[in-house]
Amino acid sequence: MRKHVVTETLSCACGSVALTVDGPVLSMLICSCRDCRKATGTGHSAVALMPGVAVAISGDTQSHTRLAESGSEIARHFCPRCGTPLFARTARAPDLLLLPVGLFDEPDWFSPNQAIFSRSHLDWDALDPTLPQYDTYRDNGGF
Repeated sequence: MRKHVVTETLSCACGSVALTVDGPVLSMLICSCRDCRKATGTGHSAVALMPGVAVAISGDTQSHTRLAESGSEIARHFCPRCGTPLFARTARAPDLLLLPVGLFDEPDWFSPNQAIFSRSHLDWDALDPTLPQYDTYRDNGGF
């Protein structure tokens, strides 16, 4: 997959927190784990995986850390004023950030390359049938 480079400033719904993104998208994925479903309130999350050094955060965030379905801790950061989900970081890849694609103003570049945690995918949440799907992570254990 050719890496897509994003240069954009993202913000929460109330504008209290901004994320300045300038770097490569390492992976684009759909995740159907129960944790992502609860975090998004729908059948899956759509995530752009980026190096943490490519994202500058201004404004205060709060986070909630829990043990994810993968067995790794995940910290989900959000705006304390409006509750907008901003990014997540997992203990299994602490140098990477998982950015919700809905934060981007024009995410037409998003083209998922995999669906992970398909073992808990809901039948009513239709996905492209040609999208590679994995019960947990890709066979090589990566994103």
